[in-house]
Amino acid sequence: MDARTASARVLSAVLDEKIHLDRALSLNTRGIDDVREKALIQELSYGTMRWYFRLDAVLSRLLDRPLKSRDSDIKALLLCGLYQMLFLRTPDHAAVSATVEAARKLDKPWAARLVNAVLRRFQRERGGLEATLSTSPVTRYAHPEWFITRLRQHWPTYWQTVLEANNQYPPLHLRVNRLKITREQYLEKLRLAGIEAVPARYADSGIHVHSPVVVDALPGFCQGEVTVQDFGAQLVTTLLDAAPARRVLDACAAPGGKTGHIIELWPEIEELIAVEMDADRVALLNATKARLGFAATVIHADILQTDRWWDGAPFDRILLDAPCSASGVVRRHPDIKYLRVPGQIDKLVRTQQAMLNALWPLLKPGGKLLYVTCSIFREENDEQIRQFSGNHANVRVMPVTVDWGLATPYGRQTLPGHDEADGFYCSQLLKASSL
Repeated sequence: MDARTASARVLSAVLDEKIHLDRALSLNTRGIDDVREKALIQELSYGTMRWYFRLDAVLSRLLDRPLKSRDSDIKALLLCGLYQMLFLRTPDHAAVSATVEAARKLDKPWAARLVNAVLRRFQRERGGLEATLSTSPVTRYAHPEWFITRLRQHWPTYWQTVLEANNQYPPLHLRVNRLKITREQYLEKLRLAGIEAVPARYADSGIHVHSPVVVDALPGFCQGEVTVQDFGAQLVTTLLDAAPARRVLDACAAPGGKTGHIIELWPEIEELIAVEMDADRVALLNATKARLGFAATVIHADILQTDRWWDGAPFDRILLDAPCSASGVVRRHPDIKYLRVPGQIDKLVRTQQAMLNALWPLLKPGGKLLYVTCSIFREENDEQIRQFSGNHANVRVMPVTVDWGLATPYGRQTLPGHDEADGFYCSQLLKASSL
């Protein structure tokens, strides 16, 4: 299977079956051993989803009539061909020829003529099409209208910066495991491996790698010396302040990046409990635990059903990395723009409320709950905390006094394009010892 045929199948799985892009890519690249071929499939798949709303608008103007639903693979292939011509250095004639050939490999020989006609028409009409598309925010920024509208309302100063950052290649950020190696020592390892990198400005264990590198090429990765983790995720975890804590809960813990970071920051913790509901993600959590070599009790359970997993001993610290819209990590997961719909956010808000209410009784008086999301929407963040603190007399919202991100009434927010990090929100909630 060539790269364009595989990419069409990956994209069709996302567009038609609503499968997440990373999973669709994994399913459709099994058996492909060529590293360069796999890299091209990833580039075509992620790039096409990143610019989907612009490419789809172009395609709709080039087709005389919409393709039938059973031909979603041909639509995906056409979008992939347009992506090559608009955003890659592939010569037009090569992109057209390779995409036409891929149509034949999809067992739809009739589509080869259509693909050829559509892409050659784009060559002829490109200038006019691009000029027309630049007038619409949806096609200009390649985001759905509801996303743009909400972002403009919530972040009127930064919305354009965020949208533009979302369409950039995501940076490669690392977190050094300082229980095994210093940041300076690891930077020297990268230098010797020919990998250019610099220390993060705010994250004490963070490193910014200048160019993409496969995980296997990172020295010491398998030995647990380093973890791939965005600076935003690193920064929010430091606020847990678990130095005096004896018992810590990491709720919704998979894939384990923050769990490992907690131990790296505060190895003196007596007991760390990591709870995860999804069985596949529990496997990822255990794999991270094994690679980093940290001690934690991993529990496969629904965090809301506390009677089934909690032993009754209260926690000094709770990290609630709540399920959310993931609107702050779009540059890493561009399929979010296509798969996420507003109604899902309403459901997530209710789940977040339920988790806060379920976990609060598990916290000791004087203890801290750190609420975290990778969302940039206020109903999942400040509005969530405003409502929760208003409904509980023993909640004290602590100011987040740091020099990164943007201050909000109830916490702190990083924004893509404004900070060196993805979009993360955090709020510190102290449980009053007495009323």
